[in-house]
Amino acid sequence: MSRHLEVGERIVGTEALHGGITAEMRRLTIGTRDGGTRDLVLRTFVNVEHAEDGLNREAGALTLLTGTGVPAPGLVAVDPTAAHCEYPSLLMTHLAGRTVLDDEGLETRVPLLARQLVAIHALRPAERPREYVAWTTADTVVTPKGADAAAWAAAIDVIRKPAPPYEGRFLHRDFHPGNVLFDVPPPSLAGPRITGVVDWVQTSWGPADLDVAHCSTNLALLHGPAWGLRFPEAYEEAGGVLAAAASERLYWRVRDGLAFSEEVQLVSQPWREAGRTELTTRAVEERLDAYVTALMDTLG
Repeated sequence: MSRHLEVGERIVGTEALHGGITAEMRRLTIGTRDGGTRDLVLRTFVNVEHAEDGLNREAGALTLLTGTGVPAPGLVAVDPTAAHCEYPSLLMTHLAGRTVLDDEGLETRVPLLARQLVAIHALRPAERPREYVAWTTADTVVTPKGADAAAWAAAIDVIRKPAPPYEGRFLHRDFHPGNVLFDVPPPSLAGPRITGVVDWVQTSWGPADLDVAHCSTNLALLHGPAWGLRFPEAYEEAGGVLAAAASERLYWRVRDGLAFSEEVQLVSQPWREAGRTELTTRAVEERLDAYVTALMDTLG
């Protein structure tokens, strides 16, 4: 670690960062030669399958994003095979801002999220990342207790079909409010602005609809199904282009929604740790059921 610091610098403090699911995150405060400090962030994968692939993918994405205008951390160093660290790790610059998961102010933040995602999808890298990987199958979906069985059966049938054709785009693949940092000034000043997009481990190549669907599901579970239904409109209003056919748009939204059925507890835990204590596993399951049912109602 110390060999990646400037001459005369040293680590003077560490702080665990919360909110992630698979990685341990620490902010490192570095004492500089002039008596000041600067911050770096260390991502560590402890006993995580495919850690090497994930860290190599993130390192590639952060390198690609440098100078693009997309506010992402800068890569400092990566040790994907734990050759120098105890566990596979990545060191990056620290970005200002914080995640905002509250309901308050959401109507202002959603258009900002949409515009940021449009900017990410506009990137045309010289070297494409890997093709997207589906996160669920029709046979692994877990229908929540008390859910609308008919709606879920119909939804599962949707993803039994082959994926529709699509125009490939550069995807974040895990874009949602928990991976976006905001600078939120006092109400008397200008509105919020995005200061960073983090967690590029899942960077992929695939349909813009898939990123939009993933953010939509997160918004539905965090803030209610209506917000999940609203986000694709916000994306199009920001200049984004989605699949032309309603059935194709539905396919990607249903596929992402059903993927959450297998990990509701895992996904909702960081939200509770961040202060959304009312988002119990059961409460999130109910929102997921309401969202999937609402998506299927659009067929009628």
